[in-house]
Amino acid sequence: QVRLVESGGGSVQAGGSLRVSCVASGRTLSRYVAGWFRQAPGKEREFVASISWGGDRTTYADSVKGRFTIARDNAKNTVYLEMNSLKPEDTAVYACATRQRALQPTMVLTQDYLYEYWGQGTQVTVSS
Repeated sequence: QVRLVESGGGSVQAGGSLRVSCVASGRTLSRYVAGWFRQAPGKEREFVASISWGGDRTTYADSVKGRFTIARDNAKNTVYLEMNSLKPEDTAVYACATRQRALQPTMVLTQDYLYEYWGQGTQVTVSS
């Protein structure tokens, strides 16, 4: 099994920044695609960003493009989400997810059902 643990969430005023992290551990950490999703109260879970195994390809939801940056450090088994120019509508629980054994080194995934492992999430609250 793979375990994912997020950290770094918190409260910030609109226009501020936060960085959330996701540390992966487990028996086998083969080449995995990683992604971030978020879910606000009363809303469905939505895709935020995804990064390929090598880190050379990323994709973002339109709502965060230009403000958020996903990155990874494979030596530390950690995936990051740098969030800038935060807005109140970014308030949500942010969870990371991974899919093992990426079929292609540039694979990124935007659909939640394609991910195998999920973290519990970390709360991000943006006040106006």
